[in-house]
Amino acid sequence: MHAFDVLGDPVRRRILELLADGERSSGEVSEVIREEFGISQPAVSQHLRVLRESGFAVVRAEGTRRLYAVDSGPLREIDAWLDRFRRYWTPHLDALATEIARGRRARRPDQSDSGSEP
Repeated sequence: MHAFDVLGDPVRRRILELLADGERSSGEVSEVIREEFGISQPAVSQHLRVLRESGFAVVRAEGTRRLYAVDSGPLREIDAWLDRFRRYWTPHLDALATEIARGRRARRPDQSDSGSEP
């Protein structure tokens, strides 16, 4: 399965968001996803399997629990692929940052005036 096919599913994207905050048990992931998406535990398990098999997540056993974490390898590959397109949005984001900085400077009281006006 292609990386964008994996990430094209909102449930899998949400699972990765949860795992980005740190390792989580399959039960914790299932609880959040079932509540947010209204899907069954077996459906959540299927999404976890897809993430694991596509390399986006790793799992380790801790007793009877299965702990999932993000594997950054496929995300680095996506980042590299997106790199050729950054030129389309980077200048716009840089311009936005400049305008935000200008707005902050304009709202700041002029510190060169120490309260004395001629």
